[in-house]
Amino acid sequence: MNRKNQSDVLLTARVSVQYGDKPVVLRDVQFEIRRGEVLGLVGQSGSGKSTLAMAILGLLDRKRVKAEGMIELEGCDLLKLRERELRGLRGRRVALVLQSPLSSLNPTLKIRTQLKEAWHAHVSGPNSDCDSAIRAALESVSLPATDEFLQKYPAQMSVGQAQRVLIAMAVMHRPALLIADEATSALDVITQSEILALFRELNRSSGMAILYISHDLASVAGICDRIAILHEGQIVETGIAEQVLTNPRHEYTQRLMAAMPRMPQRAAAAAI
Repeated sequence: MNRKNQSDVLLTARVSVQYGDKPVVLRDVQFEIRRGEVLGLVGQSGSGKSTLAMAILGLLDRKRVKAEGMIELEGCDLLKLRERELRGLRGRRVALVLQSPLSSLNPTLKIRTQLKEAWHAHVSGPNSDCDSAIRAALESVSLPATDEFLQKYPAQMSVGQAQRVLIAMAVMHRPALLIADEATSALDVITQSEILALFRELNRSSGMAILYISHDLASVAGICDRIAILHEGQIVETGIAEQVLTNPRHEYTQRLMAAMPRMPQRAAAAAI
């Protein structure tokens, strides 16, 4: 795994989030993401992982949700930006890949149309530039940039292909930060492995930082430089991936590691 310069910080956060009068979801969560690194955010369901992603993207309903503190991306506090300013950043400087690709894509639009809309959301150049960007984005995720493929609707693709299309949309404008929120949990084991390898290759080839959000420690172990453990709305442990996985300090992290499934001895012997 690459080791990043600690002073080369892309995003710094110290944030608390509360939905109305309900208990606080995130309580003074503090972390940083360095340029070009993959940070794994691990926690069980309900720990606040997706809320944190939505806070970074400015997608929380400000009339119903109180978000306090600061989230600085490249020196700009995202919590202070207006919606119009946030729309200019989403997809351009920070992008999102969600869990369910087939529900994230518009079922009534062809893939070409959806990719064009993603491009023109931030660029007003000629169609030739758009076509070149679409071709480059598809090639970067190992999908064919052919007319036959671009004419397809989401339902005509496999789940793995649909996820790659979502990733192509997300990286089209070469964002500084990609947020992958449980992006492999809906995939079969083989496809999950392929998507994890794709994330790592995109990280290495473009220098794009990735916030990889998951409850699955096995997938986090295979892709992340550092890991942050989120428990009951607080980050309880952060460190180099190897250190957190092999020598966890916090009791909750230790319980997570103890709960990881172990390969049966007979299966392990057969695999050698």
